[in-house]
Amino acid sequence: MSTNQISRRTFIQSTLTTATALSAAGPALGALGANDRIRVGVIGTGGRGNAHISQFKNHKDAEIVAICDVDDAQLDRATKNADAFGSKPQRYKDFRKLIERKDLDAVFITSCCHWHAIPAVLAMQAGKDLYLEKPLGHTIHEGRVIADTARKTGRIVQIGLQQRSGPHWINAVKRIKAGEIGQVTTVHAWNAWNTSELDGKLGNPPDSDPPPGVDYDMWLGPAPKRRFNPARFHFGFYFFFDYSSGMVCAWGVHLFDIVMWAMGNTVKSVAATGGIYVLKDARDTPDTVEAVFDCGNYTMSYSLSHTNGWRRFGNMDHGLEFVGTLGVLQINRGGFQMYHEADRAKREPYYSEKVSADDSETTLHQRNFLDCMRSRKQPNVDAETGHAAATCGYLALISYRVGRSIQWDARNETIPGDPEATRLLTKEYREPWHL
Repeated sequence: MSTNQISRRTFIQSTLTTATALSAAGPALGALGANDRIRVGVIGTGGRGNAHISQFKNHKDAEIVAICDVDDAQLDRATKNADAFGSKPQRYKDFRKLIERKDLDAVFITSCCHWHAIPAVLAMQAGKDLYLEKPLGHTIHEGRVIADTARKTGRIVQIGLQQRSGPHWINAVKRIKAGEIGQVTTVHAWNAWNTSELDGKLGNPPDSDPPPGVDYDMWLGPAPKRRFNPARFHFGFYFFFDYSSGMVCAWGVHLFDIVMWAMGNTVKSVAATGGIYVLKDARDTPDTVEAVFDCGNYTMSYSLSHTNGWRRFGNMDHGLEFVGTLGVLQINRGGFQMYHEADRAKREPYYSEKVSADDSETTLHQRNFLDCMRSRKQPNVDAETGHAAATCGYLALISYRVGRSIQWDARNETIPGDPEATRLLTKEYREPWHL
């Protein structure tokens, strides 16, 4: 068995060292002067926002000068986090005030999914480059608006699908495209996780008043008006259609993105079924889903299963399996392995590449974004690319919600002959918010 001879840590260190050298190379790098520090504002300082703030210590040519959140407690944590590596960001509770700043070069949006599109569009229209967490919009229509705005404004937009900046993902996709496993006709994608471990056991708490220091009306924003409920707040938002899309799109988008990268954006139809079979809590997104996509010259399946220890495809609790005529490639964030079809009886990979637990694809993805801000080249995951990945998950959820297979006209981004499904391509916005 051959193994990867160059560690990811070496790759990452080389990338960051090169970036540091480039930042001092001279003004030919782009619109920003090479010696100018990139000034960044962060909207949304929960778990993902704080993770981005922590990673900024790796980029000596950039600084966080502003942060925004509707929750004083989260702003306090983010402020302490930024202070730990010498940053002193100004605090805001209204993202519009942050975007209005003339001294910002870029905005990171790491808020709840229902608060992605409106600030993203406003930031681009205000002349800011944008790092936008996945999925880029809360609906397919929002994704289209974001992608169109990025094209019209000419802003550099990086979507937070950081796997595209990971060395082992890059290597695996190159091997698939080179035909190493032959013609790929089937791709399996899966999340086999006990999501009660992820959501902190939402339970069924009663409605209540919001915590002190929270601007709850601003947190709701364009979402329907309702009383505060702790199950829906902070990380819990993930599991409610009003604010997100559950595991299928909000996490499955990482897997769909790799498939689209390796195989192309050719979804023609999808049939999905499932339900809330295990977790009897407040959520309204499913804990179990099976979806099958017709992609023209290959099929893709996605499985979301609630498991309490069972692991799929050789102890992989999430991942992808590309099945080709000459072999199979299995991959997740822990690494990948390849099997020759001719050696099926051996049940051993002929190539294996592992990932160190402390390697950071987020750092590399941030670095790619900052470098593209200077060069004005397209980043690893531009808005159009991020939109294609999110579309897969949202189509699966639309099929699940209407209870039948749906056809997809990718050119016009419509669901022909199905008015009920078509209505789910967009959503209503609570006044005064609109897109």
